[in-house]
Amino acid sequence: MRVDLSELEETVRKLGRLATAMGESVTRSKYNTYLPEGALGSHRFVESNELTDAHRTMKAHIEEVVEVVNEAIDDFGTKTKTVHGNYQNAEYDAKYGMDRLGSESGE
Repeated sequence: MRVDLSELEETVRKLGRLATAMGESVTRSKYNTYLPEGALGSHRFVESNELTDAHRTMKAHIEEVVEVVNEAIDDFGTKTKTVHGNYQNAEYDAKYGMDRLGSESGE
């Protein structure tokens, strides 16, 4: 069986770029979606309180989703790198292992 290591390398690179982009999403979801108290009206405006609470809830949910996606990307990237390394080692052993065995046996 033959594995295209260049495709695995490309997958690792793409996952790296995606992880970088997700890092930016984590930052944006935490810090660029801040809504200060009273931004939607005074506390006497009942809907203002409901909207502010809904915003907080949605902000927390988005942060959780982005974090889960980021973890999945990191996990997949780590596993892809490991698989790539294992295949590289196997190819090296297959190519050069036979040469070493032949030279050790005096052939």
